[in-house]
Amino acid sequence: MEEKPTFWQRIGIQDWFLTSNESAGPTARSQPLTPNIVYKYIIEKFEQSIAELSFAERVVFYHEFIICFNAEDYKQFMDNKNGLFGLIAQESVKKFYEILGEYAAKGKSVEPSSSKWVFRFVSHPDYKPGDKGFIGKLMPDGNQKQENLRVTFIPRQTGLAQTFDVNNDILKDFIFYSEGYYEIPYLANFNIEQKTSPAVAANVGNVALARFETTIPDQAYSGKKLEYVMNFNDILVSGAEEVREDAHIFKIPSDWVNAPHLRIRFDQAMGKFQLASFGEKTILNENLVERSSTADPQWVELPVNSRIILNGIIGVNIFKA
Repeated sequence: MEEKPTFWQRIGIQDWFLTSNESAGPTARSQPLTPNIVYKYIIEKFEQSIAELSFAERVVFYHEFIICFNAEDYKQFMDNKNGLFGLIAQESVKKFYEILGEYAAKGKSVEPSSSKWVFRFVSHPDYKPGDKGFIGKLMPDGNQKQENLRVTFIPRQTGLAQTFDVNNDILKDFIFYSEGYYEIPYLANFNIEQKTSPAVAANVGNVALARFETTIPDQAYSGKKLEYVMNFNDILVSGAEEVREDAHIFKIPSDWVNAPHLRIRFDQAMGKFQLASFGEKTILNENLVERSSTADPQWVELPVNSRIILNGIIGVNIFKA
């Protein structure tokens, strides 16, 4: 009986976006799908998207990643490593920002085409063991139905992106799992280096001193987590009214944060962090911090892994970098 061609073979792109080890032996092809393999594959495709889509001084990159595997590979991965796809997505986004930060440091324009990152981990019956497929999009799907789908394939033969308009039916045979969908807000100043002003350049260390993390409850930023890496011995935490863009200012775009609200410094001699509060109300590890003026800051010790509450609304955590 003549073997029936797959959907992908009928439209002529069966081999264009599959990544497999056809030239390898059975042992290589049976290599189990591991978190590190998936992670490195996503980073590779992200860097390829930048190389293929960027132009002039503008850095362009995918925001949605559909990563497809053989059904059995997917099942084995989920049976033994359930939940790790979400962690892989988070670590991938961290690496994305690190890569984009390097471009920003070179003066490139790093602006998103979407407000979020989307990851879809799926399987397809036509994929052979060891195959990995990738489809990237500049903007995740919206509510409007499109007659055609603009899809970019990165062929395994050339590694060069090629874009086609195809019918939406192209995805009908994919199996999407609820646990395989992950959506992460895009944070423009997350781990992207800012230009350093001469006034604070002397405070920059060779390594990051601490990492700050906050979730903004304001409707415009609902559910978004903001992270700031402290690369200076002395920084300010300020609110939505802050107009300065200096890199030593951790700006939290919320009206619940005063401008400025906190000053945080690292005492190298003592090896400890200290905090001074200028805001209306600051709670540090359930203790009220006395308010002082910017001209005469009153310092208190700020232990690592502390929880800071600004005006009873905004929570900020400090971690070791």
